[in-house]
Amino acid sequence: MIYQSFAQLYDQLFDPEMYQKWEKFTIKNLPANTKSILDLAGGSGRLGVMLAARGFDVTVADFSAEMLSIADQHATEAGVSMNLLQADMRDLSALPQYDAITCYADSFCYLDDAAAVQKTFNEIADHLKDNGVFLFDVISPYQTDVIYPGYMFNYEDEDHQRAFMWQSFKDDDVEHGVIHELAFFTRDNDGRYDRVGETHYERAYELPLLKQMLSQAGFNSVEVGSNFSTSIKEEKPTRWFFKCYKQGEFT
Repeated sequence: MIYQSFAQLYDQLFDPEMYQKWEKFTIKNLPANTKSILDLAGGSGRLGVMLAARGFDVTVADFSAEMLSIADQHATEAGVSMNLLQADMRDLSALPQYDAITCYADSFCYLDDAAAVQKTFNEIADHLKDNGVFLFDVISPYQTDVIYPGYMFNYEDEDHQRAFMWQSFKDDDVEHGVIHELAFFTRDNDGRYDRVGETHYERAYELPLLKQMLSQAGFNSVEVGSNFSTSIKEEKPTRWFFKCYKQGEFT
């Protein structure tokens, strides 16, 4: 996801409860001996700060330098230390191995295609220590095909200084594809509104294909759940959560 033009606004408006849920899911599923964590597509570092505050050695990697700058600010404000790295998650060759790797906010769904997802899974497997855990989430085809098309969300703060508009449409050229039109409006000192907009593209994948790609990458133990759990709790999940091991069994 490329947020270079409105990273600050995105960070300020993102629901903080989501970070708390990702933190809880992560802590619950980490092996007992986990020390080092790589948070891929870690954005503004809010989850990374939470994990660093718990004593983990955290590296936040993101494609956006502006997001990482905000992550540095959050780390300083929280009084924690994190490693910040600008990187394309399809190429992690410069990184060491970690006890755990996380990747949330359906970040894999923003990659171009299944080949890019497979390449990223391969990279993650190569940079995960034996018996380390890989935790991530993705949106489901039900989310892209049923929930998102026609979806609209509008927000305006109480003092009318900022507004946000989000519209989603089906992408007819991509199977399980969706297009998001995002626009932020900020009011200047003269009472005029400045608009910053971006278009984002997401695509979902069928669960058997995701499992196949994980197996091909070397993950021989995979649990899939929904609703921040490693068990399916919904008849039609909108988001899947994965807990994957490269070697060994679940502990």
